Amino acid sequence: MNSIAEIQDEIVSEFEILGDDKESTIYYIMELGSAMESFPEAARIEENIIKGCQSKVWLIAEEQDGKVHYMADSNTDITKGLISLLLRVLNDRTPEEILDAKLNFVDRIGMGSIIGSQRSNGFAAMIKQIKLFALAIQSNQNV
Repeated sequence: MNSIAEIQDEIVSEFEILGDDKESTIYYIMELGSAMESFPEAARIEENIIKGCQSKVWLIAEEQDGKVHYMADSNTDITKGLISLLLRVLNDRTPEEILDAKLNFVDRIGMGSIIGSQRSNGFAAMIKQIKLFALAIQSNQNV
């Protein structure tokens, strides 16, 4: 498995190919979301919704062999694509790796100009919830 930094570099390279074409970039983000693993219908409950997102975003996490495995979904294609980028970087990592991760790909691809301020706030909420799950799993490992 590639390192967090290597995966972020891959994402940046993919977005560089799209250049400044905002329409193609948004379409690409939506395509990424459509490739995510299916989300369990039973997990589409209020307590799994990330607070602070304009769209509905469901996120669950479980420990698998000392690593955190996330599953997510959204009711909008663009938001599903955004969470898929985060999971691509952070999924199936140790809690320590997730908590220490510096997510520089967001600024490097100019995410703020692509998605606007409302979605940027939601994106920050997604990152926060991903890290909170990692922290909770780390705490359980240390018991």
